[in-house]
Amino acid sequence: MLLEGSCQCGAVSFSVECPHPLPYQRCYCSICRKTQGGGGYAINLGALADTLKVSGREHIRMYHAKVRNPEDARAHISSAERHFCGECGTALWVYDAEWPDLIHPFASAMDTPLPQTPETVHMMLEFKPDWVVVDFQPQDQRYMRYSRESIAEFHERVGGVSPPAD
Repeated sequence: MLLEGSCQCGAVSFSVECPHPLPYQRCYCSICRKTQGGGGYAINLGALADTLKVSGREHIRMYHAKVRNPEDARAHISSAERHFCGECGTALWVYDAEWPDLIHPFASAMDTPLPQTPETVHMMLEFKPDWVVVDFQPQDQRYMRYSRESIAEFHERVGGVSPPAD
């Protein structure tokens, strides 16, 4: 599925081929929450890095987050590159060289209508602040840290993509 997205001010727009466009995974970690997720979580999609086309690239800035897990004595710098608009601050996508074929656009930056997901994976719940009330549905999965399924495995299990709701 071809996805098109943009920042709020219009300085940056992009398109990317996305074989896994279900916005199914909500991440409650402090990095996602503070850099992108006003509702207490962020939703990343799985797209093909080599199909990314960008207009307004000169407005894009990048951030490598500081990762602080409770079991680690010191913070370390994440290899993930969080791309955002330097004009308005809109979070656009995440890229990590550890998975060079993938790019993870934020669902919130999409202008293309996304399909509805039959279930949601709530991950990194260990880091969810108390003010966030999670709307768990009976079919949803819950993980204190990471999901056991990849994005591709999830899409295969639930049957791929449904047409966007009107």
